[in-house]
Amino acid sequence: MELGDLKKAGVEFVSMQFVDILGNIKSCETTLQHFEEVTEAGGLWFDGSSIQGFTRIFESDMFLKPDGPFTLLPWANNRIARVPCNVFNRDKTPFEGDPRNVLKRALAQAKEKGFEYFVGPELEFFLFKDVNGATAQPDPHDKAGYFDWSPLDEGSEVKRETMLTLQQMGVPMERLSHEVAHGQHEIGFKYDSALEMADRVLLIKNVVKIIAKKHGLYASFMPKPLFGKNGSGMHVHQSLWKGGENAFYSGEGEYNLSDTALQFIAGQIKHARAFAGIIAPTVNSYKRLVPGYEAPVYVCWGRVNRSAMIRIPEVHGKKATRVELRCPDPSTNPYLAFSAMLAAGLDGIAGKLEPPAAVEESVYDFDDAKLKEFYVQTLPGSLGEAMAETRKSGLIEKTFGKHAFEKHLAAQERQWNDFRLSVSDWEIKTYLPRL
Repeated sequence: MELGDLKKAGVEFVSMQFVDILGNIKSCETTLQHFEEVTEAGGLWFDGSSIQGFTRIFESDMFLKPDGPFTLLPWANNRIARVPCNVFNRDKTPFEGDPRNVLKRALAQAKEKGFEYFVGPELEFFLFKDVNGATAQPDPHDKAGYFDWSPLDEGSEVKRETMLTLQQMGVPMERLSHEVAHGQHEIGFKYDSALEMADRVLLIKNVVKIIAKKHGLYASFMPKPLFGKNGSGMHVHQSLWKGGENAFYSGEGEYNLSDTALQFIAGQIKHARAFAGIIAPTVNSYKRLVPGYEAPVYVCWGRVNRSAMIRIPEVHGKKATRVELRCPDPSTNPYLAFSAMLAAGLDGIAGKLEPPAAVEESVYDFDDAKLKEFYVQTLPGSLGEAMAETRKSGLIEKTFGKHAFEKHLAAQERQWNDFRLSVSDWEIKTYLPRL
């Protein structure tokens, strides 16, 4: 949709959107008339010192430049159009700390090698009862389970309206289904370029929240909101394309995977512990990634093995050949997550790395001796451990740039320290009566 199409559609306002270092959407809204002046002037000025992970107070002048398709917002009667933006410094150079710019740089490096990076995330989330419209409580709205059909349930209405709304917005949907836990659901949508998908992930999360609120429910993408229940992940299907062909397909071998695909897998296995703090960036992420439960914490790969960190879906045809990374969760900043995942895979290709043998047994049942036999590591067990691994990784710093790398770690450091200093209900109930 071009600028002229917005006028014909009756659009009155443009929401110029970007994200902070943690992946929170920021927006500056202007009239369509002023937006035309902004584009002619080369961008919209704003104060970057007030944004998480951006600049200091004495270097705060920054500019937003539209860089993506316009999307009409149906819940605003299409009077508002959303457009993703890139952030620029006052000298009009791309801002190194803008997560969208980080991903664009990573994709440009892949393009230099002839590759295009495509991803297809699966977003899991919970629908909870909205208590008095104020403080959210993790009280599931239903008692249904995996793929259950509850046609009169409010959750079903949320899913139906979500799919129709996203369809109106031009977002190709594949399915919206009930997941394993009570009140848990999953969105599956068609794969696309990583930049387009990162834009869509943030859009979809907001659409789900808006529609849930309309139906008296609260949508949460928190990785592990309920004790003893399944957590919410963001499995990401990945493929590299070259010259219009899927570079992961070979038509030979047990898995029909090319050398490029195997090297990509080897790179992600090599750097898994380093990028864990990016694809699972919160304290709560590591309540989901716990060995012994049905969580993809084991750094290995296989086809039928859903306990492995990387799975090769059984598909037919070279276009569908792909690699599924199962450890990311929806609290991640998708721009940074896709950048780190791509960089790890490309490092494997550059070094012509070979992955370890595929593991087709359930790793959940392995003891320490068998994990050692198969050379299977586990992902970090806490945000603190994950941060230490990220700090040691030259690859992540090189991919993000010094500014984004340090700001992301600084934000996590504050989160980790707050968590370590807080006293939980469990501690009070366990220790107060007997100590």
